[in-house]
Amino acid sequence: MNDTLEIEFKKARALFPVTAKKKGITYLNSASTGPLSLPVKKALYDYYEMTQYLEKSLIDRDAFASLDKIRKMGAGIIGAHADEIGFGFSTTFGLNIAAFGLPFKKGDEILLSDIEFPANVYPWLALKERGIKVILLKSSNRVFDIDIFRRSIGKKTKALSLSFVQFFNGYKNDLIEIGKICGEKGIYFIVDGIQGCGVEAIDVHKAQIDIFSSGAQKWMLSPLGTGFFYIRKELQNEITFPFASWLSVDWKLNFTDLFHYDLPFFCSARRFEMGTYPYAHVFAMEAALNIISSLGVKNIQSHTHRLLDILIEFLQSDKRYRIVSSLEPKHRSSILSFTCDNAKEVHGSLAGNKIISSFREGALRVSVHLFNNESDIERLTKILSIK
Repeated sequence: MNDTLEIEFKKARALFPVTAKKKGITYLNSASTGPLSLPVKKALYDYYEMTQYLEKSLIDRDAFASLDKIRKMGAGIIGAHADEIGFGFSTTFGLNIAAFGLPFKKGDEILLSDIEFPANVYPWLALKERGIKVILLKSSNRVFDIDIFRRSIGKKTKALSLSFVQFFNGYKNDLIEIGKICGEKGIYFIVDGIQGCGVEAIDVHKAQIDIFSSGAQKWMLSPLGTGFFYIRKELQNEITFPFASWLSVDWKLNFTDLFHYDLPFFCSARRFEMGTYPYAHVFAMEAALNIISSLGVKNIQSHTHRLLDILIEFLQSDKRYRIVSSLEPKHRSSILSFTCDNAKEVHGSLAGNKIISSFREGALRVSVHLFNNESDIERLTKILSIK
């Protein structure tokens, strides 16, 4: 990392109160919930302060301007166009657009992995009532197997829905290769992006992804109830989502003349948004994405991987620990999972020392972000070395 970037990451770290020495917390758990920064707190405070008095009449204008910025920054984060991005409340929201909006019919087959987070399973299982078959593909060594996927595609296969990064072991799927197969076979490619979006580089166009959805409460460092979804431009007219909103059309912010029921729906992903918007969280999400966009996802990824390299070197030198995450460059992410004979006890010990991580599937899961630094990893390894 060059000196200028190093300075920028130090400045970014200072924006997160969780890193303050007086708190004594080492937060290594962004894969669960990202901590809020001072700019996010200010955005929330300013909104609630203003709405106590409602002296300002331009709140709609400001909120819609922030939504436009969110769509543009979201597009930049995943390699899309702004008119392909919509504001969503969660990963599940975008996945439901895919499940209930795409033109599936009785007898169609949807492919999933058998190690998906439940958010990417239940929307699809609900389609069984329409006679649509959901097939869980067997994983190999706890990762998605591309060969099994390829062999499982049949005449009735219509879609694959898959995680960008697996939540429990940080395995980053090869979306370029998988998307190529989906494109060749003419099946929809849907991606649950929450465990990589904002920290791992991705280009949804190059990966031939049709629909991508991500909550923003983890790696995008925003409050719960925020997120965005992407719908490929050429696909938007094929979707018949069962819900519609009065804000799915363009009122041009003129809310004094509302008896118009002939306005056309937006010719963009905004068509599938649901109003009224949670303005406080909209302003907060804009503040959070400003931090990510200013640093750049590729730089953040380099930063987090470099920190995990330090942890990997330690774990490989201590025979008590076994890394269960893939170390293959194209499958690495900002999540690293490892285990040992007394993993749950070690996790409890870390928590007792205010080192916050997760325990998933019998392993300790460490997830580092832009606000972490070498001292956080050193503190972690110091405790691990004496357990």
